[in-house]
Amino acid sequence: MVDDYSTLGFETRAIHAGQQPDPRTGAVIVPIYQTSTYAQDGVGGTREGDYEYSRTANPTRTALEQALAALEGGRHALAFASGMAASDAVLRTVLRPGDHLVLGNDAYGGTFRLIDKVLSLWGIEHTVADLSKVDDVRAAIRPETKLVWCESPTNPLLGIADIAALAGVAHEAGARLVVDNTFATPYLQTPLALGADIVVHSTTKYLGGHSDVVGGAVVTNEDEVREQLFFLRNSAGAVPGPFDAWLTLRGIKTLALRMERHSDNAEKIVQALVKHPKVAKVYYPGLPEHPGHETAAKQMRRFGGMVSFEHADGEQAALEVASRTKLFILAESLGGIESLIEHPGRMTHASTAGSTLQVPADLLRLSVGIEDGRDLVADLLAALG
Repeated sequence: MVDDYSTLGFETRAIHAGQQPDPRTGAVIVPIYQTSTYAQDGVGGTREGDYEYSRTANPTRTALEQALAALEGGRHALAFASGMAASDAVLRTVLRPGDHLVLGNDAYGGTFRLIDKVLSLWGIEHTVADLSKVDDVRAAIRPETKLVWCESPTNPLLGIADIAALAGVAHEAGARLVVDNTFATPYLQTPLALGADIVVHSTTKYLGGHSDVVGGAVVTNEDEVREQLFFLRNSAGAVPGPFDAWLTLRGIKTLALRMERHSDNAEKIVQALVKHPKVAKVYYPGLPEHPGHETAAKQMRRFGGMVSFEHADGEQAALEVASRTKLFILAESLGGIESLIEHPGRMTHASTAGSTLQVPADLLRLSVGIEDGRDLVADLLAALG
């Protein structure tokens, strides 16, 4: 068994970290421990520490957490029932009534809803800032600021934040930097290595990668944060089942291969869109004219599989494109092997309507899959007309 996975390549870690052959049978794939409870060797005699009840710990979930920690370069990872459960746990662990956080002006609608509609009732305040402008973030920080919440790339406008610079600003103020790394994945970007304190994921997306499981994760190097998160998760119960953990672990094994293909196909799509007369603007950090291109090139391996664009003829025309594609499926979510198209303003980001985070009405978001890129381009061009 390998003692130190940190010296090994990403693909090797994705296949082996936390996934040793079963010591009893030799099974090379981690078993699904479909159990709710565990026999004890005398009262309090739990085996391997935490295995007393599967809300507290489950060996399949442990394997997933070890793999996630190895991929993000962190000491600790905890798996949750969804990405929002992971985000909620981080926010309730780090913040207390009266505290304040800085949120990006292009955050995921579900994150905004949780902070603006739920945590605000608990006495948590927030300020929205453009995270691509470090001075704006510094100006938004208050004495009671405990957290800067960052996405990079952002959802859905693919904005880029300089993670190392944000970490410096947050730490100067005695705050933590949390990075939602869902769009980039640890294959393309490792925020902890850039100075972030906590990384969150919706493992539903690229990590699971097959649109067949819902989950979330938190990764950190801080022992105290890990203990607090573990306590909250066990107390509140937002845990993934063993089969969900197994499906996510299965998806992780091919993450590197898939992210390369997602990126290849996204680049083909972008090349077609930037030349199309019906496209007013393309959002993709791989474009040299993207304002965050240089930062993305510095902190990311490639630019990913997410693309957004504005239709030159307005909202109704955008809705019609979304209804005409044949291979791009009209659906929420992202990061699966199949290509998806959605209208953020009426779907994933409807909760931001009327706020400073409201997205353009003529915007379409693409999750570019791993199909033949030529077929995807042809499908999208046909829909654009």
